[in-house]
Amino acid sequence: MSARVIVAMSGGVDSSVAAAILREQGYDVVGVAMRLAPEPSAPVAKRRGTCCSHDDFEDARRVAERMDFPFYVIDLRADFAARVVDNFVSEYIGGRTPNPCVMCNREIKFDRLWSRANALQADFVATGHYARIENGPDGRFHLLRAADNSKDQSYFLFTLGRAELARTLFPLGAITKTEVRARARALGLANADKAESQEICFVPDGDYARFVERASAPEQIRAGAIIDSAGNRLAEHAGVHRFTVGQRRGLGIATGERLYVREIRPQSGEVVVAPREFLDAPGLTAERVSLVDDSLASGAEVPVEVKIRYRHPAIPAMMRVDSSRHAEVRFIASGPAVTPGQACVFYRGDEVLGGGFIERALGAD
Repeated sequence: MSARVIVAMSGGVDSSVAAAILREQGYDVVGVAMRLAPEPSAPVAKRRGTCCSHDDFEDARRVAERMDFPFYVIDLRADFAARVVDNFVSEYIGGRTPNPCVMCNREIKFDRLWSRANALQADFVATGHYARIENGPDGRFHLLRAADNSKDQSYFLFTLGRAELARTLFPLGAITKTEVRARARALGLANADKAESQEICFVPDGDYARFVERASAPEQIRAGAIIDSAGNRLAEHAGVHRFTVGQRRGLGIATGERLYVREIRPQSGEVVVAPREFLDAPGLTAERVSLVDDSLASGAEVPVEVKIRYRHPAIPAMMRVDSSRHAEVRFIASGPAVTPGQACVFYRGDEVLGGGFIERALGAD
């Protein structure tokens, strides 16, 4: 009997080809689409790329019919709102910059996929993520960057432990995006040239500040002053949720030099700005750290490369994680601006060691 695999299908070309590859390899494939966000009010034709819409689900269904495997849509909107959207709003109100895609993968996609896999007596779950899983000489499973570094999505998957990796498949990890589209065309898939999703699914117009304001009570919005490092008041602002550390545009101030957001103080509502050279940090602290190898939580200092944002290159650092899963990371050289709320992910070469959520920059009060 063929091994059964539950494949998360968004209607895009990546998840469609992932399902097709597994089908060709002889797996018993079951496609599952997750309804997460409300149907967008903006017409699809006017948007840069979509996911989780009715049209996307129909695209996925057509792929399943063509490849002859069952397909289901499960409604997770209530869970998504409680675990991802509410966190997104509260983080911005608290002066932090969240990454909802990390939270969605951790709290919704894989969690619910494994639940569905258990219900359907499936052996594996699979997605269209660009990442690799290898069973090493030590007999343990390891999470690695994708072969196509320009599409690598291992950053979003750092919460997967060895037990999860052992029953997860990433069919696209060893191929490029160009090869994926070529396979889709060869298979005659209608979504072979479909545009990639470019926005957060529940904020399709990209206006995060407006979304936070609509989702919050007026008393939750923390308005205040924009000040310089000496405490001089430069301007007023309508809420700390409108800012992120490192931001330059949209500050609403005119001075003789370029200023960037250096610090956000949610309790007072103050947003501190400074010239670019004052943003560099020697390191960071992170909380809620997940590690693929629990032995790294020994308190010993180990060399790593750390990514502090998805598109930011990994930088050399020394990491120390204690038993409470609190991490202190010191950059080997002076590092970039550190943004509280973002995920930081630890690598050793191509291997993902784990990651956590940035609490503050070292040296910050």
